[in-house]
Amino acid sequence: MLTNFCFKLRPNVTHSIKMSNWLDMLRSTYNWSLADRIAQYNQQFIQGNYCDITTKGEACPLTCFVSKNGASGEPWKDNKSVLDGKLKNPRRSAGDIQITALPELKKRAPWFSEIDSTVLQQNVKRLDTAYKNFFEGRGFPKFKNRSNFTSFTYQMGVKLQGSKIYLPKLGWMRFFNSRSIPNGFTIKAATIRKRQDGWYVSIRIENKSIPDYIPKPLNEVESVLGCDLGITKLVHLSDRHQINNPKFSTNKKAKRTLKIRQRRVSKKAKGSKNRKKAANKLGRFHKKITDKRVAYQWDVANKIVSRKVDAVALEDLNISGMLKRCKVKVDEISGRFLKNGQSRKKGLNRSISDAAWSELILKIEYLAVKQGKVVIKINPKHSSQECRNCGHIDKSNRDGEKFICTQCGYHEHADIGAAKTIRDRCLEIVRGDSAKLAASQQNAQKISPRTPVQTWRVWEPVQTGY
Repeated sequence: MLTNFCFKLRPNVTHSIKMSNWLDMLRSTYNWSLADRIAQYNQQFIQGNYCDITTKGEACPLTCFVSKNGASGEPWKDNKSVLDGKLKNPRRSAGDIQITALPELKKRAPWFSEIDSTVLQQNVKRLDTAYKNFFEGRGFPKFKNRSNFTSFTYQMGVKLQGSKIYLPKLGWMRFFNSRSIPNGFTIKAATIRKRQDGWYVSIRIENKSIPDYIPKPLNEVESVLGCDLGITKLVHLSDRHQINNPKFSTNKKAKRTLKIRQRRVSKKAKGSKNRKKAANKLGRFHKKITDKRVAYQWDVANKIVSRKVDAVALEDLNISGMLKRCKVKVDEISGRFLKNGQSRKKGLNRSISDAAWSELILKIEYLAVKQGKVVIKINPKHSSQECRNCGHIDKSNRDGEKFICTQCGYHEHADIGAAKTIRDRCLEIVRGDSAKLAASQQNAQKISPRTPVQTWRVWEPVQTGY
């Protein structure tokens, strides 16, 4: 079993200066490694290789560290391995070449010897992870600056003793021992992170004798709780319970405070100490908002998962797509840009970011697995526009929070009805009851707009929590 514990460090002035210098050096190493890989790709696949007359071998137009004929000179592994019945020298990856060359880096730049070797290796593996995410469809790795490179990782050598922690090449350091590590767990890694209010350490611990959490199989699921995420209310549940959205960063007081502190930063001279102080104060307020949101989301996730159900059905939302800018509209005659509604959508994007649905979903999934339950993501298409009585789907069925079917006159709270629809879709997936869905669709087609249909539920009282 693997888990993480986070503590706040209490470094002295020497420790703080040393860790800040480490971040600067590691950031430069990360950026150099990324630039080296980009140059290797351009030389090998864009510019192309050529035949060297002297060596009569394939060469690159420029020299690159991780290229076949680069400065490393050893792109192949020394030990031979048997592949497909033949002896071959498998080519090393760019990360292996850069990790192998770290001792040479320490010789050329002796100040890098102050950094622990495992920290330097994990810095290169961090770039490997960024490339892996890129090949899986995410964004291309970016060069780091002081604002987005604030952590480094130890792979071994970390020790704990009471309220003190030993970090290699840094020594013993005090920390706030807010909770004790359970017996039997061993330290696997530790990540040091700099935040606005100080330094933090995240310790990864493992106990192989404790099995991992196993979610409940689908064939054992009998009851499901449907959840519909929103902005006016953070979550609408299928049992007619609603959870408020405090809007930590978009409420009136927070917006005013952010505006004042941001204006104070912009008025200070660039590069001055006063500007750094104002920026630090602004960052501490952002961190305060984040801490409030995280604590509230844990409370909400625990409230959802603790209900007596076997599974929790959530919307499978494309949140990154919801936050994209509106398409540009251009007048064909004059060529001028037309209004596309982006100014109005800007407020919606801020509200979606403030709600942090992705983080809430992750917390629900974690707590559900911890309690032996399962989380199922359902396609939310037309969930708030589909009539639960006749199955009629129409955009005009919904008017804000009200749902009135234009075909049969069925009344319901729009978001709670959507949560119930998500619950029913989840039950259909679990039970494999596709015949019932087909029959309901056929009945919906037979019902005409003038056919009188008795509604089976009209505006039940809504329970509001928080």
